[in-house]
Amino acid sequence: MDIRRRTLVLLSAVAFVFLPAFAVALPSPALAAAPPVPGSMASMGDSITRGFNACGFYLDCTSRSWSTGSSSSVNSHYLRLRAANPSLVAHNDAKSGATVADMPGQAQKAVSQGVDYVTILIGANDACASSEDGMTSVADFETRFRATIDTLSTGLPEASIFVASVPDLKRLWEVGKGNLAARTAWAALDICQSMLARPRSTDAADAARRDRVRQRVADYNTVLSQVCAERPACRYDGGAVFGYPFALADLSTWDYFHPNTNGQKILAEVTYAASFSLVSPDSLDDR
Repeated sequence: MDIRRRTLVLLSAVAFVFLPAFAVALPSPALAAAPPVPGSMASMGDSITRGFNACGFYLDCTSRSWSTGSSSSVNSHYLRLRAANPSLVAHNDAKSGATVADMPGQAQKAVSQGVDYVTILIGANDACASSEDGMTSVADFETRFRATIDTLSTGLPEASIFVASVPDLKRLWEVGKGNLAARTAWAALDICQSMLARPRSTDAADAARRDRVRQRVADYNTVLSQVCAERPACRYDGGAVFGYPFALADLSTWDYFHPNTNGQKILAEVTYAASFSLVSPDSLDDR
């Protein structure tokens, strides 16, 4: 065997020994297989997921839900996934007015439905209290949310779980504080007074209160991220919803708080882009 051939053999042997080690030590997330397209799904959360005020005055409009809605004007997760699986079944288990305390019960319902995919958007009502003192504590939020994820993971071990971040409530104040109709609705309907009380005030006390409420939302999102990260089947949106710069035009003119149809559409787009990519957007028609 000449020197060149012996060298090639030696290099091949070295590669054979060390390549598996490199393959294990340097996994490529980009090559990880996406979960299969689900056959059934459930949405958990509050009035936002119920599509409240998206199609009428003070009523749920589940057809326009960002998650499980059937309206083509929103193009929900359900419709995007149904493009790949026409037999997909969707359940909207959310409840208007829900807080994180309601999530373990909604999780049990999703488990009873035996779904393959679950979406969760919760926390706005925990921060939107009649006063700052009424907000859910971060510790309690974590306890309830952890129980929720434990229930889903135990009861639906093969299911994918998507968790959306809580919207930025201070952004809501910023886009609406200069609008008379919005301020009137917030006051008359007693909406999210922890953040929206005295919306035109520039007093230091009011500014500090708004910052504290925003920080509470940020703390909730930290909990969502950390608890979700403990489960391989759970995907957090990375703060996509919290960071989206929504406009006043994306809110229902009934209350200037809940997303209107366009707001639900944006929510569907932002969250789906941050989800498991169960179906590639390139493979879907632009609804």
